[in-house]
Parts: sequence; C-alpha cells; structure tokens
Amino acid sequence: MDLQALLQAYGELAVRVGLNLQPGQRLLVIGPAVNGGASLDAAPLVREIAASAYRAGAPLVETLWGDEALQLQRLQHAPRDSFGQFSAWLPDALVGHVEAGHALISVNANDPDLLKGAPPQLIGDMQTGASVALRRFRELVGSNQTNWTVVAAACPGWAAKVFPHQAPDQQLARLWDAIARLCRLDHRQPVDAWERHLYLLAARRDSLNRKRYAALKYSGPGTNLTIGLADGHLWVSGRSATRSGIPFVPNLPTEEVFTMPHAQRVEGIVRATKPLSYGGTLVEGFALRFAEGRIVEATAERGETVLRQLVATDAGASRLGELALVAHSTPVAQSGLLFYNTLFDENAASHIAVGAAYKFTMADAQAMDDDAFERAGGNRSGVHVDLMIGSSEVDVDGIQQNGIAEPLMRRGEWVADLQD
Repeated sequence: MDLQALLQAYGELAVRVGLNLQPGQRLLVIGPAVNGGASLDAAPLVREIAASAYRAGAPLVETLWGDEALQLQRLQHAPRDSFGQFSAWLPDALVGHVEAGHALISVNANDPDLLKGAPPQLIGDMQTGASVALRRFRELVGSNQTNWTVVAAACPGWAAKVFPHQAPDQQLARLWDAIARLCRLDHRQPVDAWERHLYLLAARRDSLNRKRYAALKYSGPGTNLTIGLADGHLWVSGRSATRSGIPFVPNLPTEEVFTMPHAQRVEGIVRATKPLSYGGTLVEGFALRFAEGRIVEATAERGETVLRQLVATDAGASRLGELALVAHSTPVAQSGLLFYNTLFDENAASHIAVGAAYKFTMADAQAMDDDAFERAGGNRSGVHVDLMIGSSEVDVDGIQQNGIAEPLMRRGEWVADLQD
C-alpha cells in the first residue's frame, strides 16, 4: 500500500469506526496532543481525517496544532517558577466543545526522546499544570460525554526510536507499515475486519462480566499484586457508547478488555514490563508498591523523578482507575516492537492506569455524583496514565466472590474461552 492510499484508508477508518461521526457533528482534531509535543508530520493524515469527516456530514472540522520545538524553548528559557501555568483559554474551549456533543480526535506523532536531558522537575511541573487545568475536560471525555478516538501518525523522531537499526531513509516507511498492519489497514476491507475484531472482543467482555470476580491477582518476576474490583464493575471492550448512544472506538488499534478496580483495594508490588513515555521523557525499569489502594513506593532505573511527580499530581494520582487484560498473542505484541507510545504498547500487554476511573466501567455510575462514585470505589484525578505490567512471564488469577482463585491467564495467554 502506498502512503497516500494508507492515509486515505486510515482517515476513513478513524472517522467511520473510531468516531462513528454523525451528520451535523463538528470535529476537533488535536494534532498531535493538547499538552505534548506536536509535529506537522501529522498534517497529511489530519487532512485525510478532515476529508472523511466532511463526507460523513461534519459542518466544520477544526484543528489544534502544537510545536515540539516550543516545548524545548519553554524548558530552556521560561522563568523557572512558571511551569505550573497552562493556557487560560484552552480548557474552557475544550469543555465547551465536548459539552455541545461535538466529536474529538487526537493524533499522536511524538518523539519519545523529545525532552531527553531536560530537568525532570520542570517536566513534572509542566505535566501537573496541564493535568490540573484539563481535569474537567478529561472527566467529560472519561465519562463518554461525546464520541472520541485516538490514532497515530508516524514522524521521524518516533520512527528512529522504534527502528534504530534501519537506515534513516527507511525508518519512517517502516513505522507507517507497522501502523497499517496493526490497525488492519492492510486488509482488503479494513472496516469489515474491524467489525469482526470488535465482535470477538465483545464476546470476551461478556464472558468476564458473567464471572463477577471480586479481584484479580497478578504473579510474575517482581510482581505479586492483588487488585480488588468495584462491586458494580463492568468489563468494557474496544467499542464504547456515548451518553446519547453513539457507538465509537476510543483507540485505534485496540486489543484490550478493561474494567474499574476498587481504588481502596490494591495490595502488593508490581514491576512494569515496558517503559513509560510520559511528557516527552522515558521512565524505565520501574516498580510500584501499593498498600490499601495507594502507591506508597515508586522506584525507577530511569525517570524516577518524573514517575514520582506523576503519582503525586493530586490525591487520586497514586491510586488506580483502570485495569486491562491483553493477550501476549495480540498482533502488537507479536510484532516484537517496542513503540514507546502508549497507544500501541498498551495493546501488547496487560496494563493498569494510575489516576481517573471511567464512570462507564461501573454500573449506574453515570448517575452518581462525585462523592457517591468515590464511595463505590471509583477514583478521581486529573491524570490517567497507562502502565504496562503484562508479559509472557505474567500469570493472572480471577478471585471469585467466595475467595477461590481460578486461572485466568497463564504466561500472558487466556487459559479458556470463558464461556461459563
């Protein structure tokens, strides 16, 4: 597939399957991220998304562009006490867009080493400032106020990180090929291929919902972790629905089934199985220890300051808001690639997320006020960051309501079809 055909197919998939954009809905394209570095390398994909959106009946497509170099300029030259500041107008604009029921798509195209060597304290302050300012917006997105999705565009810095041993003139093409394959764009009918895939994920979701586990237990190298599940937890798969009933797929690609842990019922230690790319810096070789649901110790071989600042962002950043199960046999995992990008790496491994829980992962939570949601086990925070903890060496047991454990995953793979 040549690049132009790939971009057209990807744009169509993002709008038809990812967003399921409805006639009359406006679309805001964030390219590549609100509070991260951005690059105009994403522009050709954004234009194809816009063309597809207009064909679907959008009256207006708007874009928010960032600039990677401006991140570095700020870190080098801005006053040292200014990094907690964030845009005065952007949070309200985003909230207004979502509350009006208009659609939203984010395009990731970031260099994982963008801020390598920058002061970790300032990076953490910058991320914290963004998280606080965007908290209301993220809560609306996290409760599926409208249809939204996240896709990726290859850029030179990211391609060089994923394919360091390829010739520079081949790296970008290799990354685009990987994106196409893992997003099923190489199928003759990508939309039909996605419908089949989403059907299978939904069957897995339904099986887990019938189980009604009280907790999950993870065991592996450096990991001995028990995560209690909220009493009304709901397993969710690749396709969600807005409050108004529009089905959409938040992430392309997606290979996970996920639910809401109880924010007060997490005990033990877990070691990450993949690096975390956060705020333009890498956190590697890290481990977390939990007691009564809260992270009480965070260590890392690299990026420990940023990790500690992440979990100290606010009261909820040290607790879990999501757990997701992903088989090691997924196409992303079997590619053998480390993407240094959560959109892809989370689909190669089971993972947890520190920070905000999604209300749609608990029964009747959409009607709860914030206090009731927290009493039921939900977590509220200005952040939601996925951490990969699964691998071919990690086992997962489902703990039944009577306390009996049954094998759920062994060496990263499902042990049964879960049709009971």
